[in-house]
Amino acid sequence: MKVRIGTRKSKLALWQTEFIAKKIKEFFPEVEIEIVKITTKGDKILDVPLAKIGGKGLFVKEIEEALLNNEIDLAVHSLKDVPTYFPDGLGLGAITEREDPRDCLASIKYNTLEELPNGATVGTSSLRRKSQLLKLRPDLKIKDLRGNVDTRLKKLQNGEYDAIVLAYAGLKRLGLDDKATYIFSPYQFIPAVAQGFLGIEIRLDDKKTAEIVNKLNHYESYLRAEAERAFLKRLEGGCQVPLGCYSEISGDSITLTGFISDLSGKRFLKETLKGKKWEYKDLGVKLAERLLKKGGEEILREIY
Repeated sequence: MKVRIGTRKSKLALWQTEFIAKKIKEFFPEVEIEIVKITTKGDKILDVPLAKIGGKGLFVKEIEEALLNNEIDLAVHSLKDVPTYFPDGLGLGAITEREDPRDCLASIKYNTLEELPNGATVGTSSLRRKSQLLKLRPDLKIKDLRGNVDTRLKKLQNGEYDAIVLAYAGLKRLGLDDKATYIFSPYQFIPAVAQGFLGIEIRLDDKKTAEIVNKLNHYESYLRAEAERAFLKRLEGGCQVPLGCYSEISGDSITLTGFISDLSGKRFLKETLKGKKWEYKDLGVKLAERLLKKGGEEILREIY
């Protein structure tokens, strides 16, 4: 049997795909694997912040089309890039064990956020990161930063920024963890929904592929990711809204911490909820609704 895996072409996307290919081979040595590289709209438009051109779905649309056209059998995504709604006939076949979900600061001269001089320039295009940076340091100048990990680090090296904020998981996967000068706590700086998970998307009627990828599903990670995605779905938030959510499981309990903010980080609403882990989706919805009642609805209205 042959399995065709669709992926973006960036170094990180290819690392993630090779990782999944290796896992499939461990369980099914007889399966032949072909990696199909696909360019997405998000990879082509690099000079505009995602929030202005349609958000997360830009990294998956062309890959989903290849799945629907039977050009590939499965797709490997950073789950944080995957919208909460799937085209008819597609869905998640597995969610892998979570890599470190935290965000980190990378800087040539400074070790922490506190060390940055007044008015320092920090690079990120994420509204979630922007609002949290400004909440912690209102004096900072936030400058847009797009491109793959190498491009971002190069721009930092060239002195275009005093510091940049990245997902620590991406640096770890590429063996660049030494570039992180400071790692934020996930409660001080709340990660993106589903940051650190890989999601495997398949055609729902493809039973053979479903059986294969099911072996890669990590149950606890699946609950955490789906709880966070339920929070996001209720808020209908893409990249246009500064929001984040982080989950932890301990024994039978799951704890969710989420936030919604205005673009300046001045109105910052944060809540934590705890419940039984089998109520994971309800808890995500409940947390979102609590934030909407606290003033989140007003923030969303203004942003949209």
